[in-house]
Amino acid sequence: MARLKDEYASRMVPELEKKLGTTNKMLVPRLQKIVANMAFGIVSKDEQKQLVDELTAITGQKPMLCRAKKSRSNFKLREGMVIGAKVTLRGDRMWEFAERLISSALPRIRDFRGVSNRGFDGRGSYTLGLKEHSIFPELVETCNAHSGMDITFVTSSKDNKAAKELLVSMGMPFAGRN
Repeated sequence: MARLKDEYASRMVPELEKKLGTTNKMLVPRLQKIVANMAFGIVSKDEQKQLVDELTAITGQKPMLCRAKKSRSNFKLREGMVIGAKVTLRGDRMWEFAERLISSALPRIRDFRGVSNRGFDGRGSYTLGLKEHSIFPELVETCNAHSGMDITFVTSSKDNKAAKELLVSMGMPFAGRN
């Protein structure tokens, strides 16, 4: 069981109730899912397999392959070609991934000053872009560090303020004060 999940139930829910001014625990925002997306474009089968294996190692779950919907001759892209992979994490895997990301992966970024405040979508979701996925400790051997990934935190909150309070209480290091 993830430490962060236990901490959410015991410490974060009462704190968030006070900060947000609610008396009902069911109105406190909670993490619903985390989606990790890696777009690798047109690569060889070997590189594609390596990137999929790395995403599997990072998330602990086999990714779903994303295919091109239309052909684009300018990009040498054909309909049906694999151009990315994504993983949707829920439950204990979601909490474990969030804990690893916040406590060990983000601090490994060179010259890290916090994550951007501009990743909120207005409906309670936050998206974080990473330039390199090699910051995760699961990738101990040399990896293809040229591809990045997007990580989206989907919360039950209806607005940015409550979602940010949830992420801050989880330990997400936001840059600045805004």
